[in-house]
Amino acid sequence: MIMTMLGKAREGVAPLMKVVRLKGMCILEQLHLEERLLRTSSDNWCLVNDGTTSPAIVMGLSGKLSELVEAKSVLRDHIPVIRRFTGGGTVIVDNGTIFVTLICNKDAVPNVQPFPRPIMSWSGLLYDKVFARIADFNLRENDYAFGDRKFGGNAQSITKNRWIHHTSFLWDYEVKNMSYLKLPAKVPKYRLTRGHTDFICRMKEHMPRSEFIERTIKAVGDEFSVSPVSLESINIDSASEYVHTTKLLTEHEIREASVLQT
Repeated sequence: MIMTMLGKAREGVAPLMKVVRLKGMCILEQLHLEERLLRTSSDNWCLVNDGTTSPAIVMGLSGKLSELVEAKSVLRDHIPVIRRFTGGGTVIVDNGTIFVTLICNKDAVPNVQPFPRPIMSWSGLLYDKVFARIADFNLRENDYAFGDRKFGGNAQSITKNRWIHHTSFLWDYEVKNMSYLKLPAKVPKYRLTRGHTDFICRMKEHMPRSEFIERTIKAVGDEFSVSPVSLESINIDSASEYVHTTKLLTEHEIREASVLQT
């Protein structure tokens, strides 16, 4: 039954999906763009950002800084911390991270109910195509994993008529950067008691970076009528008036968290 969720959500004409390919866009700018597109656009969007300019920590909307981040280390090394507009967990991203974002109208994928679990299941089937015959890909709770090791973290937001599902893919990572993240109190069951580096893996051990991006866009094209567009062509006239939920945390906020950790 679940297989009907993919495979031409299109009994008639395939819904249009605008695809924007980015290279090294600052993650804060990317999140601001995503939030505007979700809330002010009526189009379907796929954004693929190949890496981001410099390391940054990105937290979910309701995450508590003192419980998720080693605040003293972050202050010492001047690592920016961002609270994004979607839920989900905390990640550290850099040039080794590939970001894929899907923003859809609810009627664009008619067999998927606009709730977290159905959207997650649908996305798992989409990436089944991307990783077909590549590795032991599976959807583990809310993560993408090869076997029992995570390489993709997901977050979502659902509005009245639209939803966003975005993923940070670990094509590569710096081991030292993982030390900025605390082990959260709530973890997926399949993680058990594993630390960060025993729990995650690198995509580069399984496929080239460019191949992953091309396979992802092809999989999206199997479900939608894809229209490539440039960043410059996106109409963001309302950008100056739009107030973002996504925020860069201040040094004062990080210092407050460090006090709670002493």
